[in-house]
Amino acid sequence: MPDSAAVSFTHRLADPHDMPAIVALMRASIAENMKAFLSADEIIAAQETMGLDQSLIRDQTYFVIETVQDGETVMVACGGWGKRRTLYGGDQTAGRDDSLADPAIHAARIRAMYTHPDWTRRGIGSLLLDLGEGAARAAGFRTIELGSTIAGEALYLARGYAPFHREEQVAANGQVKTVIHMRKAL
Repeated sequence: MPDSAAVSFTHRLADPHDMPAIVALMRASIAENMKAFLSADEIIAAQETMGLDQSLIRDQTYFVIETVQDGETVMVACGGWGKRRTLYGGDQTAGRDDSLADPAIHAARIRAMYTHPDWTRRGIGSLLLDLGEGAARAAGFRTIELGSTIAGEALYLARGYAPFHREEQVAANGQVKTVIHMRKAL
């Protein structure tokens, strides 16, 4: 792995052709990055609501972060913001509200942030937050919210998000899934 100081990252909006690579990155991120915070059974439970939300790609609010490694462009992270009322979850998540949010009265959403396990602790999560917050601000939103996993909570706290609700659901395997609702003024 190259020295972090020598690595540069680029970003672009995701497009439908990226979906297989995004899904693979999400799976690797969930499987490895959550191990320090959750048991294997709790990770399986969390997967019920995690994953690809194609509306983010269609809405052009989802970014991929890339770098060049050994002469090849490599996707190292993905994430973005949502202008819909859904707070978290993939296409398969029950109870979604995909109606558009009104920037005058609703919060934008930080959504579906994943970093490949080989590329953590390099500022990529902060880069994704900057991109999402900046785009939401430019779209007229004054507040932004997210649904954090236990694994992501420290990053969001460090970036000025404040928790306001803790949601616990029982997964199909009997494990409790925790989603920490957090918000920040833009």
